Amino acid sequence: MAELFEWLQFVLAPQVINGASIGVAVVLMALGLTIIFGLLDVINMAHGEFYAIGAYAAVGLLGVGVPFWWALFLTPLMMAVLGYVTERALIQRVFHSKDRHTLTLLLTFGLAIVLEDALKIVFGANPLRLEAPISGASEFLGLFFPNYRLFVMAVGSLVIGIVWVVVFRTRLGAMVRAAAYDRNMTASLGVPVSVVYAGTFAFGVALAGLAGALLAPIYSVFPTMGRDFVLIAFSVVIIGGMGSIKGAVIAGLVLTQIQSISSLYISPVWSDPLLFAIMVIVLMWRPQGLFGRLGHA
Repeated sequence: MAELFEWLQFVLAPQVINGASIGVAVVLMALGLTIIFGLLDVINMAHGEFYAIGAYAAVGLLGVGVPFWWALFLTPLMMAVLGYVTERALIQRVFHSKDRHTLTLLLTFGLAIVLEDALKIVFGANPLRLEAPISGASEFLGLFFPNYRLFVMAVGSLVIGIVWVVVFRTRLGAMVRAAAYDRNMTASLGVPVSVVYAGTFAFGVALAGLAGALLAPIYSVFPTMGRDFVLIAFSVVIIGGMGSIKGAVIAGLVLTQIQSISSLYISPVWSDPLLFAIMVIVLMWRPQGLFGRLGHA
């Protein structure tokens, strides 16, 4: 029994907390992806770069003397503006074309390359380190949990809850879901659909930026940081169901726990292949993913 408790305390518990803290950040990214896809039917290949820009924005704000807490508040606002401009200036130009799925995929893929190179030019290729604003660990039942990771879990969970309430319990969310279901009918009722589309894209980008700011003190900040992280987010969205908010939350938390705990027994090299194997198995069983599209809780 003593050996089991020691294993739980010193081996399993840190991995569970690590998986949960990373999980809520992955869910934030996946929510942005799934909301954008569920409404605009756009697979945003630049989502990882928006995540990286969010991390760099937090580093830049701290560099000019802005406290971390203000940086955490200002970063998603800045990213929302960037997302709105991106949707108005780029996505809208090809959105109504016959081959919009292919064109938006290629457009956002090209945008990802441009943004990644821009980050290299502006900040350089060397990783940047950001000190966690909350140090130390908290003890609970003899288990020790890093305070900053607990903070990330709390903030991420709060934001996820707010997103769910806004989408499913407010008039704004009703307009978003209506526009996702039938654009023309919603427009005929006087809803400014184009503004709703742009705002939704901006909101999804803001969630990615917030995830970047939250994880900046945990990981190094470097131009290609979004490339690998977005693969996990895409896996979460595909497994949960393209456009399903509930699917993104459940799949994100479960997959990151599997990834974190499995790292105790397998090489980190096999971490991503494990997620992709799970994705393949789920798609063989349910090609549409575990849940439905936007409009389902």
